[in-house]
Amino acid sequence: MKHRTLSALLALASVALATPGATAADEGFRIEGDASLYATPPDPALDLTDEVTLEAWVRAEPMGKGGGRILDKSEPGTQLGYMLDTFPGNSLRFLNAKGMCRYDARLAPDRWMHVAGTYSATRKIMRLYIDGKLVASLDDGGFPAMTPSKVPLCIGADPDGGNRFRGSILRAAVYRRALDPDEVAARAASTSPSPLEGTIAEWAFEPRSRDTIKPLAGKIPLRIAGPITVAPYAGEFIGEAAPPEQPLSLWYRRPADKWSEALPIGNGRLGAMVFGGIETERLQFNDDTIWTGQPHEYHHEGAASFLPELRRLLAEGKQKEAETLAMDKFMSIPIGQRTYQPFGDLLITLPPHARVADYRRELDLDAAVARVRYRAGNATITREAFASHPDQIIVWRISADRPGAISFAARLQSPHRSARARASAADEIALAGEVAPGGVRFEARLKAIAVGGKVAADDAGIRVDGANEATLLLAGASSFKSFRDISGDPAALCEATMRAASSKPYADLVAAHQTDHRALFRRVALDLGASPAALAPTDERIRAVASRPDPQLATLFCQYGRYLLIASSRPGTQPANLQGIWNDLMRPPWDSKWTVNINTQMNYWPAEVGNLPECHGPLFDLIEDCVITGRKTAKAHYGCDGWVLHHNADLWRGTAPINHSNHGIWPTGGAWLCHHMWEHYLFTGDKDFLRRRAYPAMREAALFFTQYLVEDPATGHLISGPSNSPEQGGLVMGPTMDHQIIRSLFGHTIEAAGILNIDRAFAASLAAMRGRIAPNRIGQHGQLQEWMQDIDDPKNTHRHVSHLWGLHPGWDITIRSTPELAAAARQSLLFRGDGGTGWSKAWKINFWARLLDGDHAHKMLIEALAGNTYPNLFDAHPPFQIDGNFGGAAGIMEMLLQSHAGEIEILPALPAAWPAGSVSGLRARGAFEVDLAWKDGRLASATLRSLLGNRCTIRYGQRLLPLQTEPGEVVRLNADLAKTPSDPGRTGP
Repeated sequence: MKHRTLSALLALASVALATPGATAADEGFRIEGDASLYATPPDPALDLTDEVTLEAWVRAEPMGKGGGRILDKSEPGTQLGYMLDTFPGNSLRFLNAKGMCRYDARLAPDRWMHVAGTYSATRKIMRLYIDGKLVASLDDGGFPAMTPSKVPLCIGADPDGGNRFRGSILRAAVYRRALDPDEVAARAASTSPSPLEGTIAEWAFEPRSRDTIKPLAGKIPLRIAGPITVAPYAGEFIGEAAPPEQPLSLWYRRPADKWSEALPIGNGRLGAMVFGGIETERLQFNDDTIWTGQPHEYHHEGAASFLPELRRLLAEGKQKEAETLAMDKFMSIPIGQRTYQPFGDLLITLPPHARVADYRRELDLDAAVARVRYRAGNATITREAFASHPDQIIVWRISADRPGAISFAARLQSPHRSARARASAADEIALAGEVAPGGVRFEARLKAIAVGGKVAADDAGIRVDGANEATLLLAGASSFKSFRDISGDPAALCEATMRAASSKPYADLVAAHQTDHRALFRRVALDLGASPAALAPTDERIRAVASRPDPQLATLFCQYGRYLLIASSRPGTQPANLQGIWNDLMRPPWDSKWTVNINTQMNYWPAEVGNLPECHGPLFDLIEDCVITGRKTAKAHYGCDGWVLHHNADLWRGTAPINHSNHGIWPTGGAWLCHHMWEHYLFTGDKDFLRRRAYPAMREAALFFTQYLVEDPATGHLISGPSNSPEQGGLVMGPTMDHQIIRSLFGHTIEAAGILNIDRAFAASLAAMRGRIAPNRIGQHGQLQEWMQDIDDPKNTHRHVSHLWGLHPGWDITIRSTPELAAAARQSLLFRGDGGTGWSKAWKINFWARLLDGDHAHKMLIEALAGNTYPNLFDAHPPFQIDGNFGGAAGIMEMLLQSHAGEIEILPALPAAWPAGSVSGLRARGAFEVDLAWKDGRLASATLRSLLGNRCTIRYGQRLLPLQTEPGEVVRLNADLAKTPSDPGRTGP
C-alpha cells in the first residue's frame, strides 16, 4: 500500500544513480520498478490557468486499472492543475478543472504512439488526440479557469511517486496554448518534429537517464527525481573480512543496495540509515517532527446525535447500514490523518576504486556506531557514523592509515520540492525548505572539519581534498514546537547546535555519545548460548536460522530491540512511530503514524522489563496531548465527558475515528495506552508519576467509559459499542477486546485511587460498573470468544488476535488463576495458527510465553527471524514495521521473566533451545531488578535487587519464596530458591 516518492531536486553529476538501461537510442526512457524518474523544478511558467497542451510519445506496457501518469502537474486526488495519464488501464485521460476527458485507447507496447490533450477555457475546448486524430472531447457545460497546483510537473508518476507509468517515454512537451488540430497532426507525424510557438518546455529522453535533461525548446529543465538509488559498486571485492570483535554487532561483507539493508543510527529525534557504499556513501536521515499537515482538530461536531441510531441499527443486525451512516456522519474531518516524512539525504562521493579488499560493514550495538572498513590501493579506510543524543547531531568520520588519502565531495538533498541548498560558510552548507506551504519548515546544516588537506563549500556541496581524516557534522531541526505551535526557528536551532558541536574534538563527541548510550544499553546483559553460526555475517545467519541453531542471533535480536528503542525514543522526543524514526518514503506504509490498536503499544513492551523506563517517556507525552484533543472527540462523537482515542494518532494528535467506519470506530486506544502508564508505575513505584501524570489520564479515560458503556438487553451486561475487534468483523456491539481493556482500566484506576487515597466515591462507582462488564466467554469450539456472539471461525488465520489482549499484555487471563480461560485462549491461538506478519508473530511469542510454552514461543521467534526479518534485522510486516522488533525483544524477555500475576516468576518459558545462559538487569513489577543464570535447562542462581523495599513472591516452577525486602537490598538465591550469602563485590547472578 505504499508508493515510492519523487524528489524534485537536482542530483549531483558525481553521484552514480541506478537507472534502467536500453539497447537502442530510440528506446526512450523506460520506466520500471523503483527507478528514478524526472520532475521539473518549481516554475511559474507552468502555473497555467487558461490554456494548455500536453503531449508525449509513449510505448505503454499493460497496466492495471489504476493506470499510470504520463505528464502530471495535478494535486493528487484533486482537479487542481492538469494531467495526461492512462486511467483506467491502458486507456487515455486528460484531466483539469473542467473534468476528465477519456478514451479507451488500448495503448500499444510495441510502437511509439503520440498522445495529446488540449484545453482552452476561453475558446471552450477540451480535446484528446491519439496519433494526431481527435478521439474524445468535452463540449458541454462550463469551462473554468484551471487552478494552479503547487506540485512540480512530474514524468511517469504522480508528485507523491505513485501511479507509475509502465513502459517508455521518448519525447514530451508542455505548451501555454491549446494547439490546433492540424498542429497536433503535424507533431504526431514524426518522433522528432520541429518546435512550435508557445512551447514552455520540450524534452527528449534517452535510454540511460541523465541527472538533468535540458529542454529542446523552452527554458525549464527536467531533473532526476527520487527515490535516490545509488548504483551498486561495479568494482571487485577481494578477501573476506573477519567478524567484528564486539559480538553484539550486525555485520556484512557488502554495502547495502537497498534501504532495508542499511544500518540505523538515532538519538531519539534524529535518525539515519547508513548504506556503507564504496564510491557513494548515503546517509538517509529523518527528524521525528517532520510531518505533513499543520495544527488541526479532527473531531466531527454533531456526530454524537447519530450515536443512538448507529446502536439501533447494530442491534437490529443492520451492520452495513450502520457503517454507511457512520461514514457519512460520524468520522473524522478530514477522514485521514497526516503522514511522517523523510528529511533528506547526505550523499558523499568518494574516489573510484577498481577493487577493495576485506570490506566489512557493521553496527556496533554497544557503542551505537555504524562502521565501514576496507582496503583500497595502499590505504585502509575506516568510516564511522553515529547520532549523538548529548550533542543532538549526526557525526560521520573518515580516516586512513596513509596521510593525505582522504578526498570526497558531500552534499545534502531532500525529497521535498521546496528544499534548496546553499553555502552557509566556507566549510558548511545548509538545506532549507518546508513540507508544504503553511506547514512544518525545516533546515539541515552540514559542516566539514578536516585534519590536513583543504575544505571548500559552495551551493553544490562541500569538497574535502588531501586530508588525513575528516569529520562531517549534520544538524537538523524543524519549526515544530508542539502539536498546536509550529512557529519554531529551525535555522537558529541548527546554528546553535552546530556551534556547540563543532567546538568539540571528535574524540569528545564520540566519548560523550557512548557514555550516554551505554548508561542505558549496558543495564541488561544477555547470553542465550553460543554456536559456530554466530561467526557468519548477519544476513547469512538470518537465511540459515531456520535450519541451523544460532542462539546468539536471538540474543542479538533482543538487544537490537533495546538499541532501537534507545535510538528512537528519548525524553522530549516524539514516541517511536510505526517505523521508529527511520523512513525514506513520502507515502510510508500506513502513514508511519501511531497506530494504537496494537502497533504503538508493542513498540513499548520492552521499555520497562528491558530496563529503559526513560525511553517510555515520549509515549506518556503523547498520551497527555491526546487527553487534550480526546476531550473534544469524546464530547463531539459520544456526548461523553473524559477523553477518547481511536485507532490512530498523528503529530497533530488526532483522536477521532479515521479511514473507514468498519475499522476506524474503535474507542479503546486511549484506554490501552493508559495501561502503559499503570505499568510504568508498577515497575518503578513512582508515586509522583502516578499522582501527576498517570492517574489524571486514567481517571478521565475511565470517566468516558462510565458514560459510553450501554446495557446489553439480552444479558444485562455492560458492553462497548459501536466498536470493532481490530481488524475483524466490521462495526459491532460488544467486542471482547474492548471489555478486557475497559475492565483493566477500571481496576487500575480503582487501585491507583486507593494508593493515592483520593476519589473514593468515583472508585466505588467504577467498582460497581466493573462487575457488570461483559465477561470473557468460552465458545462452542473451546475458543475464547471474540464477540458477544459465539461466531468465531476456526479457519480464520488473521494476523490480529485482539481478543487475547487479556492474556497479553493484560492479565485478565493467566494459566494459574483462570485455567479454563487460558485453555480457551490457547485454542484460539491454535486456530489462528503460527503464520502472520512480523509483528503478529512477535505478539504470538509473548502469548506462548504467557502460556508457559517456551518451545512454542521459540518456534515463533525462529519463524519471525527466518520469514519476517530484513537483512538489517528490521521487522518485515512486510513492509518494514518496527513493532515486530520491539515485540520480539519483549517476547524473549517474557520467556525469561514474568511478573504480571502477582509473583516474580523466573524462567517461566525457557525453551530447550537455550539449555544454558544468563541474563542480568531485567526489571520486574514491584521495582525489582533480576539477574538469572541457568544450566542444563534449570535455574543455577538468581539475584534480586530491591529498589524500593517492597514485598514480593519469587516463583520457580512449583517453588515459592515470599520475601520482605529493604530498599537497596540484594538477595541471592540458589537453584532451590534458598538464600546464599551476599558478596558486596558481586553484581551478577
